[in-house]
Amino acid sequence: MSIVITGATGLLGRQVVTDLLSAGVPAGEITAVARRAEKAADLGVRVHVGDYDRPETLAGAFAAGDRVLLVSGTEQGKRVGQHTAVIEAAKAADVAQLAYTGVFGGPEADFTLADDHRATEQRILDSGLPYTFLRNNWYSEMAVPDVAGSLSRGAVVNSVPADGRIATAPRADYAAAAAAVLRTDGHLGLAYELSGDNTWTYGEFAAELARLGGHAVVHTTVPGAEYEAILTGAGVPAFMATILVDVDDAISRGRLAGTPGELAKLLGRPTTPITETIAKLLG
Repeated sequence: MSIVITGATGLLGRQVVTDLLSAGVPAGEITAVARRAEKAADLGVRVHVGDYDRPETLAGAFAAGDRVLLVSGTEQGKRVGQHTAVIEAAKAADVAQLAYTGVFGGPEADFTLADDHRATEQRILDSGLPYTFLRNNWYSEMAVPDVAGSLSRGAVVNSVPADGRIATAPRADYAAAAAAVLRTDGHLGLAYELSGDNTWTYGEFAAELARLGGHAVVHTTVPGAEYEAILTGAGVPAFMATILVDVDDAISRGRLAGTPGELAKLLGRPTTPITETIAKLLG
């Protein structure tokens, strides 16, 4: 039996592997699935070369009794097919658990970023595999695309209104929760809604950024179309700019403000507050 992490060379996957090793899981019981072996060599665990876009490379990645973490792909619109390749390989191998990193709200999430995640969860359910859904809220590191730039400009700009609240957590918290689900029992058939313990507004974010940076920073709300133009003008790909504006709309509607406390329970500690993430991003 192995714990198998797909997408293991990404930021989240790497952290999950590190957390498993830190918790005492032997390196020989962890398999990292990566597109290129050299990118995973420094992880210190077994490596299987596999590519979401080449289903044949996933043969042999999993074995009966394995616990698998399917780290979602990054290519919007392609992910369902990529995830399906992993699901089918896991099904053929008769794995004991397929955990999946989805999005906060699950089937109730009504924003574009959630579309592929909802479809993937349904495919996992249809497969009959023992599952655990890890529905992650927005990452604190992604809440403001350019913290240092916002500080230098003295403004945090997006299309979220002043009263829009969000309950983020940093990537490390979500990774630690995934590692806990993989190395402990009692998580099969469950869907965890994972978010920070507390909500915050972008005005509060700007105030903390100002406190740490030593000069005034304000939150400025602009119409969605204007913010999308700002993002694309800064080099953000058009499809991603559209997604980010849509996430802002979801925040505005309270879709990412839930604080069920499930992340803290999996961690066995409070979630990391946004203030700590801001300080870390500023270095």
